[in-house]
Amino acid sequence: MPAGNAAEKSMIYLMNYDSPIGRLLLAERAGALMGLWIEGQKYFPNAWKEEAAVNPKGEALQCAAEWLERYFRGRKPSVSELKIAPEGSEFRRAVWKLLCEIPYGKVVTYGEIAGKIAAARGLKSMSAQAVGGAVGHNPISVIIPCHRVVGTGGKLTGYAGGLDRKAKLLALEGAFILPSVPSRETI
Repeated sequence: MPAGNAAEKSMIYLMNYDSPIGRLLLAERAGALMGLWIEGQKYFPNAWKEEAAVNPKGEALQCAAEWLERYFRGRKPSVSELKIAPEGSEFRRAVWKLLCEIPYGKVVTYGEIAGKIAAARGLKSMSAQAVGGAVGHNPISVIIPCHRVVGTGGKLTGYAGGLDRKAKLLALEGAFILPSVPSRETI
């Protein structure tokens, strides 16, 4: 393979997208969406190992922007419409795959996801906290719908982009949620 093609595959293309929940940073590599972060969120990337350049005309970026336009208009686009390539451990990718199966406007608990992961691995149980860590490190927010995961009893808990944004996304989808649970530090 010529050196130019290898460099092209490792190149990351970026685009900003202004949304109703704030500015989003989208990232594409090798023709697939690899990231979507809410500006200022926890785990927001501030450096890249590979070369990165702004390219709002990248095909995966354009497709993601069109997907987001429809999503924020309440049109219920499917994750399967996009070519995505989230990077993470096998465990995290398994959790993210389950997130993609949560229907628009519905919520599941961290415990329910933990139960599905445990069953798929032939285990008696799985830590909901481990699932929470994987959900929190979702590199393609909004599109991989980590905002649809709630605490026990349907309580609004945890979101790398902030609980206010999680509540806005769920409200947009018409999902019923209970108020947030204060952390132990605030009790």
